[in-house]
Parts: sequence; structure tokens; C-alpha cells
Amino acid sequence: MTLGLVLLIAVAAAYLDPARLWPPLVAAALAAAAIDAPLLRARHGRWQFPDGAILTGLFVAMVLSPFEPWYVAATTAAVGILGKHLARGRTANVFNPAALGLVVTYYAIGTGHDWWGALADAGVVGLVALFATGIFIADRVNKMPLVLAFLASYFLLFTVMAFVDEPRRVAEIFRAPDVNAVLFFACFILTDPPTSPVKARDQIACGVIVALASFAVFELTGAVHYLLSGVLIGNAWEAWRRRQAYVHRQTTRTAGAQAARATT
Repeated sequence: MTLGLVLLIAVAAAYLDPARLWPPLVAAALAAAAIDAPLLRARHGRWQFPDGAILTGLFVAMVLSPFEPWYVAATTAAVGILGKHLARGRTANVFNPAALGLVVTYYAIGTGHDWWGALADAGVVGLVALFATGIFIADRVNKMPLVLAFLASYFLLFTVMAFVDEPRRVAEIFRAPDVNAVLFFACFILTDPPTSPVKARDQIACGVIVALASFAVFELTGAVHYLLSGVLIGNAWEAWRRRQAYVHRQTTRTAGAQAARATT
């Protein structure tokens, strides 16, 4: 994942001003790592390299507008990491940290979202690089059913809306930069292993839920964070599903133990 993001950043660097590109990237990654490392140490009793936090920082910077000051990127990444440690289930965080930080700071301090990491400014070259890298990552983390279910549902919903509503209102969804953003989102953010399902059938259900939620947020508010809000809703559903599965397993084990004792 890290190598994939580095490749996309390298392509973007050829089309964006380095003076605006690097400060938010470095600040977000360092701020996320500086907060995550001691918290991981406190939880696990040993120091660990905060690779997940660095990824969160890179995601945050690649979604935020490059015109945002470096400290805005650092603050957004910090909010995401703190949210990761505060909102946790039994074994993992509930919400995607980057998405959580971006949505919270959008309302708290009015951050701008540009999705420059999706390489919309790089034209066909950027789209090819994004698609190839994204599909490779999705396959490596075994989330292809999730990606395909989300993209199919997402574009189907907006295609239907083009016939129901004013076509020009949703036409932007099928053009750059929006189409680049949704590919980046689907392959890199939606597939976050700690917050997404493992089994194929659960991935398909989650993909459809995130698409429906993203579509609803877009239609109701038109807010730029509609994809990020959609994945947070999908994260909440996945946390609930995991909790239900855990309760079911515990109930089954208890019933089995009681039956065994009764037999003996």
C-alpha cells in the first residue's frame, strides 16, 4: 500500500507544484506517526513502527487541497489517529482514520478536499497509473468483491439518477476529477483491512451499503465529503456485523457447554 501511494505521489509531483505538495504530505505523516507510536506502545507494551499511521497521513494529504497549510493536514491526520484509538471494537478500530479526520475537520475548520492524489491533473497517464495501482492493491488485500460491488452500485445509482433528474447535475460523477476520486477511494480507502469485511459475501453487502450511503449524502447535501461519509457509514455497519457475529458465537458456545454438562 505504501509503495502504491508513493508511486501515485511520484506521478502527481510531475504535475503539481512541489512547494505545495511536500509540506502537507510530510506534516500529516509525521503528525500521525508521532501520535500513534506512543499510543501503540501503551496498548501493546512495546514499540511498533506506525506504518498504518503514516498511511493515514498520506491519505489525508492526498485528499486535502494542496492549498491548505501544512498544519491543517497535520491536524486532520491527528484527529483521524485519535479517533482510531478512541472508537474501537474488540480487535480493531471502527472507523477509517483518514475518512474520519477529513469529515470532522471539514465541519470543524472548513477544510477543502481536492483529491489530487487521484491524479486527475495527469490526464490519461494518471488514470492508467491509478487504475493499475489500485486494482493491484485491491487484489493483494483480497478486497476485489468489495471494490467491484461498490463501483457497480455507485455508477448504477448515478446512471439511474441521470434519467430521473437533470442529467447535467450528475454528469460530473462520470468525468475527471470525480471519476478519478471514486477509483482512488474504492481501491485505497474503502479497502482498509481493519475496517472492511473479510468474507466475499460481507464485502459485497458492505460495498452496496457504502454506495447507497454515498449516493444519499450526495443527493441530500451535495457535500464534497460524500464518499468519505459513505465509508464511515459502511464502517459502522461492519462494526455492528462483527459485534453480532461475536455475540452469536458466544451464545452458541455457551449453549453447547451447557448441553455438554447436562449430558454428563
